[in-house]
Amino acid sequence: MFRTFLLACLLTASPLLFADDRPNIVWIIPDDMSANFSCYGETAIQTPNVDRLAQRGVKFNNAFVTAPVCSTCRSAFITGMYQTSIGAHHHRSGRGELKINLPDGIELVPKLFQQAGYHTSITGWPLNGKLGKTDYNFQWDESVYDSNDWATRNEGQPFFAQIQTQGGKLRGKDAEGWKKVSAAAEKTLGSRTPNSAVKLPPYYPDHPDVVRDWAAYLDSVRMTDVMVGEVLARLEKEGVLENTIVLFMTDHGISHARGKQFLYDEGLHVPLVIAGPGIPAGTVREDVVEHIDIAALSLAAADIALPNSMQARDILADDYAPREAVFAARDRCDETVDHIRSVRTNDFKYIRNFLPERPYLQPCAYKDAKAILIALRADHAAGKLNDTQALLFRQTRPTEELYDLKNDPHEIHNLAGDPLFAAKLTEMRQRLDVWMQETDDQGRQAESEQMYDSDMKVYTDRLSLPKFDPKQLTTVQKNIALMKQWASEGK
Repeated sequence: MFRTFLLACLLTASPLLFADDRPNIVWIIPDDMSANFSCYGETAIQTPNVDRLAQRGVKFNNAFVTAPVCSTCRSAFITGMYQTSIGAHHHRSGRGELKINLPDGIELVPKLFQQAGYHTSITGWPLNGKLGKTDYNFQWDESVYDSNDWATRNEGQPFFAQIQTQGGKLRGKDAEGWKKVSAAAEKTLGSRTPNSAVKLPPYYPDHPDVVRDWAAYLDSVRMTDVMVGEVLARLEKEGVLENTIVLFMTDHGISHARGKQFLYDEGLHVPLVIAGPGIPAGTVREDVVEHIDIAALSLAAADIALPNSMQARDILADDYAPREAVFAARDRCDETVDHIRSVRTNDFKYIRNFLPERPYLQPCAYKDAKAILIALRADHAAGKLNDTQALLFRQTRPTEELYDLKNDPHEIHNLAGDPLFAAKLTEMRQRLDVWMQETDDQGRQAESEQMYDSDMKVYTDRLSLPKFDPKQLTTVQKNIALMKQWASEGK
């Protein structure tokens, strides 16, 4: 109690009497981007700024999100809680007439920083005078952010800044977007990523549109790296870099057919690089960590006590006991209802499909509008896909999937029915069951029809605006009708 009182007195004292030397914390979080950086082994491009950040600090080779889509992922890391534990597990939920409120005692990370005397900000890059992307699936107060720029802080005041960037979204969804990001890369860096440099995962065909999209995606990675360099340069120019912990992480993997919205590593595996005071340079960690852990480690670095309810862990603590496994969940994404859970260790991945009678590629207006999905569907219809490339086009799913990640890193060969792996299947199944029970996974109960309708009204009202193609609204309405039909049939 005395320590808290003393700290409060010091924080309100004049800067002339007290210099707050606690570290600044900066999160840089791009959208829709996997670990395609040269420090992570990507050879088609170079990412010197993220590489230098890794050389200055610690690089986590096995960092995973707990949700493979923006809003659920962001709802999780801003609270340090699994999105399934706080009722934020459906993508873009609580936006309509029916709202979602956080459970009692759960605070947003920026609020905890504010209470400890930090200036808080959230922005895009470059700065545009607005707050940056939040996308939280619950009611929250914008006052947890003091501004969109740490420049507005008081003299000597430490700051917690979030920089949210477009990342993989820079490439858009079709040829127009591909040209734009590649032209920006050529203007800024003197070259575009050539199609010949692209090496696709084995589950994607060598379709020209898929190749061009991936090349544009790599240019979006390069442009993201440029942005990281600009942020670091600003911190250095202002003389605060040496006392700032800079954290680079993406909000989930690449937006592709088998990436974003799915629980394969393409959707879950993200880069996580952290550098700053007290972090040994050139460190590489191989243990599995979860993206929610950035909440705990950031608060701990500022000497802010972690809430007892917080599920995130301070993975930089001297006494940290490494996780044995990480968990993830996919639920409704926009209009498309799904229910999938996974558990992953360093060696194995277990996935449970709670709706096995549905196809993998259920109708989803957001993804189906992408040129890459149009190309994949065309190749499938023409019989051009091999067995591996056709995996996502199965009309039903196995209830369980088990992958030996050391021998099958692309998660192609499902071992759930192999007697040789029966013991491992039982072990992983039990891990997931325990996690769902202990963390009070709220996805075990279906979203109510009233909440679904409430959110779909917001979604369809938005698509009714003149700036949107009327075909999008029609597609979404058809998808909603199909989801309700499947629900009525017990599927």
